[in-house]
Amino acid sequence: MKVAIAQINPTVGDLQGNAARLAAAARVAHAQGARVVVAPELAITGYPPEDLLLRPAFMAACARTVAELAAALADCEGLHLVVGHPHQIGERGDVRSKSHAVQKRFNAASVLAGGRIVGTYAKRELPNYQVFDERRYFASGRDAGLPPLVFEAGGVRFGVLICEDAWFDEPAATACAAGAEVLCVLNASPFHIDKAEEREERMAARARAAGRPLLYSHLVGGQDEVVFDGASFAVDAGGAVRARAASFSEDLLLVDLDDARTPSGPLADVPPIEAQAWAALVTGVRDYLGKNGFPGAIIGLSGGVDSALVLAVAVDALGADKVRAVMMPSPYTADISWLDARDMAARLGVRYDEIAIAPMFDAFRAGLAPLFGGRPEDATEENLQARIRGTLLMALSNKTGAIVLTTGNKSEMATGYCTLYGDMAGGFAVIKDVAKTLVYRLAEWKNRQPTRRADGSTGPVIPERIITRAPSAELRPDQTDQDSLPPYDVLDGILARYMEDDQGIDEIVAAGYARADVERVTHLIKVNEYKRRQAPVGIRITHRAFGRDWRYPITSKFRA
Repeated sequence: MKVAIAQINPTVGDLQGNAARLAAAARVAHAQGARVVVAPELAITGYPPEDLLLRPAFMAACARTVAELAAALADCEGLHLVVGHPHQIGERGDVRSKSHAVQKRFNAASVLAGGRIVGTYAKRELPNYQVFDERRYFASGRDAGLPPLVFEAGGVRFGVLICEDAWFDEPAATACAAGAEVLCVLNASPFHIDKAEEREERMAARARAAGRPLLYSHLVGGQDEVVFDGASFAVDAGGAVRARAASFSEDLLLVDLDDARTPSGPLADVPPIEAQAWAALVTGVRDYLGKNGFPGAIIGLSGGVDSALVLAVAVDALGADKVRAVMMPSPYTADISWLDARDMAARLGVRYDEIAIAPMFDAFRAGLAPLFGGRPEDATEENLQARIRGTLLMALSNKTGAIVLTTGNKSEMATGYCTLYGDMAGGFAVIKDVAKTLVYRLAEWKNRQPTRRADGSTGPVIPERIITRAPSAELRPDQTDQDSLPPYDVLDGILARYMEDDQGIDEIVAAGYARADVERVTHLIKVNEYKRRQAPVGIRITHRAFGRDWRYPITSKFRA
């Protein structure tokens, strides 16, 4: 028989729109002979719906939408659609009372067939790590009083699991004991680098342990700071991947099951790491602007590699006609910076403007001079330049409705090498989770791709000098980043160990880093938490980003 995996890009809260996407995919699959369609986790609501789940009106609307979707597909004879949605049993308690904490609200999946809901399953294993916070919203399916969900279609018995369930033994074993011959796993698994490989390895192990083939249906698209990469797949009972959907795009993966229940189908490639990271950034920008209705993006283009990378991502995501670059030279801006900025804007065909900030900078200094009492210039004046630029960009944003994309990278966000209300001013932080060393890797990777430029030629879009010159904020004469920071390969190595892997100072020193560098970098990470709390939301591409999965106190004396 033929089954289909509906890899869709939902929008959180757009219940009718999401249901329409599901219905369209199901009809196409049915027309091509599929009798089972497996949709992703919480496909009705989008993931994660967060505190929308606490609103009675939202939960009621979800229930109506699932019923309406079932009715809308009543004419698809023999079709079974497995769809994820929130599900509530019983009455909700008063949100002001303790009873609210024990609500019977579940992360669920239902089978829709013949115009009705024929069975519902509730997720048993609730993740509460990294970006996940499911125990805030859901009770375990063990508390639902619902049996395992196994249904029959085309003479094959399918068991339903939801995401984290398949990482543990008991849910799959329970489904198999109830007669499941094929496991359907609905997922909303946020992307980070190397996650696709990890998923396939874990699901292969689950299939081998259960002795059953497994269909893995996954979301695609961007939702605030998280991105879903798709790449849904099917594995056989021995754990071999037999079919795989496209990465970072909607897809309908049609899978054939033979008499031995062995799946087969199209096998899309898994992109290399740089391509995955690039696609995640492009997807995050496209969906954040598109789903929130922004008409375009504005970028402060400095002639440096960070803003160049953000500009290239934005053009890939939105098209050159929706991106505007603004160069704002100061008295310390090198000629090569504005020359390279002009060059790159011309290569990409974006609107490019220059606003000299020297007159405004002089006016600020003159106005503040009496209050500064003759004190020498320092970082205060450097920050003034960044804040003037931030004000200009936000003024253009207010006037046009386009969103400002900030250009700070993860290394800068970690160490506070950024200015509140200056280069941190904006609506979306594209490379907030991209360390400086990865910025260079991505810039070089992009330049190796055959890219059509505005003049019709094909070639690199980032001028080579932007990549090879020493990085500098250009806020004082002859400044370079390494004047006040360790070399970026050292800084990023310490950052990955301390922030992403939770290693302590002594452990990092034992790995070969100089104690002075480790103590300096970790000190900067700690004392700049107050800045990061005020930064715009940004795209997560590592297993730990400064955002949902970094919740450290601003006020803290712990120093190890």
